[in-house]
Amino acid sequence: MFSFGQKRLRRRPNLTPMIDVVFLLLVFFMLASRFGAQMTLPLALGGSAGSAWSGPPRLVDVAPSGLALNGTAIGADALPEALAALVANPEDAIVLRARDGASLQAVITVMDGLRTAGFSRMVLVE
Repeated sequence: MFSFGQKRLRRRPNLTPMIDVVFLLLVFFMLASRFGAQMTLPLALGGSAGSAWSGPPRLVDVAPSGLALNGTAIGADALPEALAALVANPEDAIVLRARDGASLQAVITVMDGLRTAGFSRMVLVE
């Protein structure tokens, strides 16, 4: 018979490098993910059933070239004062409409400025 030398014991695979890789991936995904709450914008859609409309029209057009209140061009800094003259209380609805390819960021900026000025109810229409 043939003699191939002493019989070797099988080596068990070393799992330490694999565990290191798993921990590195865990740390990476923990650092790359967001755990904070996302900002939400509460608003009513144009077709939703709500309270009846009262008072003069309050239509704010948001366009890439600027803002318009009821068809008249207006600056972003003058918009809250002009709207204050048109509402009886801050809970009155203000209609926002994006025009001619206005960016979503422009609409959100206007909404944030109005919310900062104390207006609480905005309706977004198409």
